Amino acid sequence: MCGMVQGQINSNKVLYEELTPKEFRERIAEAPIAYLPLGTIEWHGEHLPLGADGLQSKYFLKVLANEVGGIVLPMYFLGPDISKTVDGKQLYGMDTYRAAEHGRTEQQLDGSAYWISDSLFFALVEATLVQLKRAGIKIVVYHGHGPSTGKVSNKSVEWQKKYDIKMFNCWGDKLGEGYGIMTDHAAMNETSLLMAMHPELVQMENLPSDKAQWPIGVSGKDPREFASPEVGFKAIENQKERMCKILKEALSEL
Repeated sequence: MCGMVQGQINSNKVLYEELTPKEFRERIAEAPIAYLPLGTIEWHGEHLPLGADGLQSKYFLKVLANEVGGIVLPMYFLGPDISKTVDGKQLYGMDTYRAAEHGRTEQQLDGSAYWISDSLFFALVEATLVQLKRAGIKIVVYHGHGPSTGKVSNKSVEWQKKYDIKMFNCWGDKLGEGYGIMTDHAAMNETSLLMAMHPELVQMENLPSDKAQWPIGVSGKDPREFASPEVGFKAIENQKERMCKILKEALSEL
């Protein structure tokens, strides 16, 4: 049975870049799992940090590494997304989100600096998989920025066969209830996760106080009404239990 989340995230040394070779050998001998946080530097509303994707995925993957074993790689801050030109301006991701009911039009959002093409992203992931296989990794858990996670998932069957590595992401049950990991954009789910994970980085006061005014670049349930640390901790706990079971089963089959 996996333990409680709150207050127990940093009990083990799990970050790849911090391990000595001896520590690396010991951890992969116990559990040859690498966790890959798929991040961006992307607008997540006025209330959340630009690195929200990587911060959430890294935190959750550290939870799993502490419970199941394995190592957490440095987070990506580049990733694929929608790309289009509007009135001579290049727009990416949430720049292109239009919500007529909220008076939302396409526009460049401040701070976003992450976009790469699908081909470059795939080359980056494949280069990572090659090196992980060489290092002795047999299971890769990837999660984070929605388009990045989705595109890796689309290639996972091919890559698992090619590199003889099992691959998993952290999307799963109870997503519709808002208790998944990163299932909206800067709305109830992501805001709640960051309230639980990094409360010092959340600035709800930056959102419009008038509920009739929808926050720019937010997609999902209104974070001003539905987000809370409790929702975030519940999502982490639910998905941690589910992923612990999946990964322990995968380890037993190696």
